[in-house]
Amino acid sequence: MKILVTGAAGFIGYHTAKALLARGDEVVGLDNLNHYYDVNLKHSRLEILRKEPRFEFAQLDLSDRDAIAGLFATQKFHRVVHLAAQAGVRYSIENPFVYVDSNVLGTLAILEACRQNEVEHLVYASSSSVYGANEKMPFSTHHNADHPMSLYAATKKSNELMAHSYASLYGLPVTGLRFFTVYGPFGRPDMALFRFIENILNSKPIDIFNFGHHRRDFTYVDDIVAGITSVLDHMPLPNPDWSGSAPDPGTSSVPYRLYNMGNQRPIDLIHYIEVLENCLGRKAKRNLLPRQPGDMLDTWADVEDLVADVGYCPDTSVEDGVQYFVDWYVDYYNIKL
Repeated sequence: MKILVTGAAGFIGYHTAKALLARGDEVVGLDNLNHYYDVNLKHSRLEILRKEPRFEFAQLDLSDRDAIAGLFATQKFHRVVHLAAQAGVRYSIENPFVYVDSNVLGTLAILEACRQNEVEHLVYASSSSVYGANEKMPFSTHHNADHPMSLYAATKKSNELMAHSYASLYGLPVTGLRFFTVYGPFGRPDMALFRFIENILNSKPIDIFNFGHHRRDFTYVDDIVAGITSVLDHMPLPNPDWSGSAPDPGTSSVPYRLYNMGNQRPIDLIHYIEVLENCLGRKAKRNLLPRQPGDMLDTWADVEDLVADVGYCPDTSVEDGVQYFVDWYVDYYNIKL
């Protein structure tokens, strides 16, 4: 198949494009290569992807509707994996309009291009952040999630609603994936694991918010990618039992589906840090701070629907996953421990 992966120079996008190429698909990667974080890391990912002759790169911004429409009209994609987005909860507090431009208007451009060009299936990235103020654990796609605690989360919820409208209006098969705290090699420098390792290696204190009392469903990137590729091949079908009098948020009477994608094993943040310390053979200087605006207390994914539908099986322990990240980090930055 010919598959478009948006955000292909990003963390999850890179790993997804690499996996699709490995299984024999033709991949067009789209990215605007913005400077939200070190663009050299994005170029390094692209260098690896470009070694594969079935990979083609298009440097475009999602907000450029005409360019997106032209790309779809020319390439005639069979399926689309839409991972491009402006990420980061705290950055959304500082720069809200960037999130609307990229996450809302950009996703609308992808939806419109998919329906205009009869794309077979659109799989797009949502986020565990949409659960916001929800406290019932584990988080389920069958639970209401209408109380986001950050603009980032609100834009991701908007994506889900827009996707449903296109499934309803045009019969476009769409599947949304709510990712839970993804980590691993080539990860984003703004995420906790990257910041922690940088500070520990430079003998600087690490900031631990909510005094370390968070739990997160940390999910290794290879487990996420295995889920994405499986879902891409699993077309969403209308739920024959769906009822408007008791609506199920995770399914629909149209070809629309939502899944959680996590490890289903929440880990205390303090334990996560201890694992990193053990991998590095160094102790962190800990700067305990209050909870930040927009931060959720805990996350825990109910992935049973994904297990039942595509055989999803996240099997990377946090001990192994953090070690894989450390191994990549010291090699990429040429560091001797």
